[in-house]
Amino acid sequence: MSWIVLIVSGVLEAVWATALGRSDGLTKLWPSVVFVGALLLSMGGLALAMREIPTGTAYAVWVGIGAALTVLYAMVFGAEPASLAKVLLILGLVGCIVGLKFVDGGH
Repeated sequence: MSWIVLIVSGVLEAVWATALGRSDGLTKLWPSVVFVGALLLSMGGLALAMREIPTGTAYAVWVGIGAALTVLYAMVFGAEPASLAKVLLILGLVGCIVGLKFVDGGH
């Protein structure tokens, strides 16, 4: 269950990062509301997952999921140019995240 919570929290990290970018320095109401809500849920989920998953592993997975999804979202919706190199690097990042799950030592 902790891994599911961690994955959802990583997705929410991408949500709050994207909302923060759209909030114009927290001056736009709805992106700011989404940012705060997703931030609280994401951090709460990370804290909950860290009860059973080691801190370093949990944090690396959380950040990796958030970073990969944030970049993918930006490329898909045109906020950032896409390239083969970026896609391959994101796939490498995802591979490392999956690898951390397999070497977690039974957690």
